Amino acid sequence: MSQNNQPLQPPKGKPAATNLAAFSVGGQVGCATLVIVILSLFLGIGLDKLLGTKPLFTIIFVLGSAPLSLVLTYWLAMRAVKNINPQGPETRQVQPVEEEDKRE
Repeated sequence: MSQNNQPLQPPKGKPAATNLAAFSVGGQVGCATLVIVILSLFLGIGLDKLLGTKPLFTIIFVLGSAPLSLVLTYWLAMRAVKNINPQGPETRQVQPVEEEDKRE
């Protein structure tokens, strides 16, 4: 009785590519959200110092960064879905085959 000592390999093809795409979208969304919030925070602090309004612009820009982050998240996700499932002319829907009733 011999035992196969080869290590298990992850499945190749579509499931692995889909998982990699999902992790990629998650990383892009996370980094983009972080950059937007940090930029809005520093921009608000800078404008508050320049104009002498203590927390006004900081609060406005940080609260305004939330809808911007949501729109960017939606856009990145839709772009990733389009890249995973291409809708080109080579992609066509297959109709199910109807089985014939063979009763005799």
